[in-house]
Formats: sequence, C-alpha cells, structure tokens
Amino acid sequence: MSTSSSSRLYGSIQLRRNRGLAGLYLVVAAFLVIYALLFPGILSIGGFSKFTQNWFPLALVTMAQALLMLNGGITLAIGPLVSLGAVIAATTMEGALGVPGGILAVSLAGLSIGAVIGAIVTYLRLPAIIVTLAGSFIIGGVALILLPRPGGFIPDWLSTVLAGHTPVAFLLLIVILALWKAFLATPLGLGIYAAGDNPVGAFRSGVPVERVKVAAFALSGLLAALTGLFVAAQTGSGDPVIGTPFTLNSIAAAVLGGVGFLGGKGTMRGAICGSLLLSAMINVMFFLGFPPVAQYVAQGLIIVGAVAVPELLRQWRARR
Repeated sequence: MSTSSSSRLYGSIQLRRNRGLAGLYLVVAAFLVIYALLFPGILSIGGFSKFTQNWFPLALVTMAQALLMLNGGITLAIGPLVSLGAVIAATTMEGALGVPGGILAVSLAGLSIGAVIGAIVTYLRLPAIIVTLAGSFIIGGVALILLPRPGGFIPDWLSTVLAGHTPVAFLLLIVILALWKAFLATPLGLGIYAAGDNPVGAFRSGVPVERVKVAAFALSGLLAALTGLFVAAQTGSGDPVIGTPFTLNSIAAAVLGGVGFLGGKGTMRGAICGSLLLSAMINVMFFLGFPPVAQYVAQGLIIVGAVAVPELLRQWRARR
C-alpha cells in the first residue's frame, strides 16, 4: 500500500472516530466561554493553573476508567485506589528513599492491585463490577489501616511544584496523552480496542485477549494510584477517604465523552473532553450560585441526556 493510500485510510478512520465528538467539543467550548465570563481570572496564568490542577485528577481517573470501558469492563475501585495512593505517598515520602521511593511505592501498588483484580476477573470469569466492588471495600480498608485519619508527610517543594502557581498539571496531562498516543501504536494498545470491540474476532486474529485485559486493569490501577499521589500533593497530606467521589465521576465523565459500556466504542480524547466538560460544568454551577443538591441534580440530568440523546438519534435514523 502506497504512502498516500495509507494516509487517506488513516484520515478516514480518524474522521469516523471523531464524528460523534464534534457536538461534545462545541458544548465544552460553550461551557469554557461561560466559565471565563463568570471568572475572568482563569485567563491569567495563576487562574489557569488552579483550574487545571482541579481538573487534572478527574482527567486521570477518567482515563483509568475509559481504559477498562474501551476493553469492555468497568471498575468501582477507582476511588479507593486514589485514596490508597494518597495514603502510601504520605506515609512513605518521609522515609529513607524520600520522594522517589514514595512515587515508586505508589506506582507499584497501583500496578499490582490492578493486575490482581484483572487476573481475578479474567481467569476466574467473574463479573468486573462485582470483583471491583469487593476490591473497593478491601482497598478502602487497607487505606484506613495505614492511615486512620488525614495526615502523613508530603514535602512542601513537591506540593509547590505540582500544585503551585504554574501549569505543571496541564503539562503533565499533555505528556500523558502523548504517551497514550504512542501506546496505541503498540500491539497491546491496539489489542485493548480490538478485544473490547470483538473479543472472539480479536482472539482469532492472534490478540492475547486475556493478557490484554489484565494489562488494562494494571494500567488503570496505576493511573488511579498516581491520581492519589497528585491529590496528596494538592492537600499536603494523605486522606484515606479522599478518593470516594472519583468512582462515579470517572464513569460519568467517560460516558459524557462518548465511551460505551460494551467496549470498543469511544476514544481517549473524548473521555478527556468529558472530564473537562464535567469539571467546567461544576465550576459554572458554583459561580451561578447553584446549591450543592441542585448541582447533583443538574449533573445527573446532563449525564442521562448525554447517554439518551445519541441513542434516540440512532433509533430515529434507523426508522427513516
């Protein structure tokens, strides 16, 4: 196949994958414009930095959730893994190995826990939602045993670097997205999409479906645990329950971004845009004076609409 033919084929595939995202991009842009009008300070470096620092943890856990949803799974252990990551960071960085040792401990914990959960789901043929629900209780309990109440130690310089007045969080997100793009070019990255879309066909094509699923859970656990490390740097301490809201928010953001529950449908850039939409939406409702209860109701209605409208449009087109 010639270079020009390959370019045209790649272009057509990308166009098809982005077809359903145009509306999402417009909605995200509209919310960002409204947010900028309500809070002009976001246009400054400090304001942009604070906004991205608040968005970054949600973006990371959304990527962690989308990884599994693209592969046909789901996890309810995201929140507890965030909490555990924060606790491990706060209880290890004061030791002899310092910050590098703490980062390594958090990374290994996320990878190993994710891999164990993935192996149980894959090789014992158990429903992911049940295994991760049980795992969430165990992981949350371990976090509380390690640190019964908020505390621990996070170096001031680390908090300043990650959560100071510079857009380091935004730069980290760009790096992670670049790594994801490179990962998609590997057999493992392609296998995540293939196994989620058609596991039988992927297996017949030589994709190691079981290993791909375990790897997806391991990478998801790594992202969730590293989110906990960032949150600990934000707050300056470890909190054994700080990750609780992230579980449902990660699912909501991924769904808003067009990622399907049945696997193989959606893109990571869509999931990231979904997390940006959810973050901007929460901020806009706050500045408009919505009480917390009304914010939850509005979020729920928007999420239901995001799921229902595309399905209704699909049915309408099918009847025509």
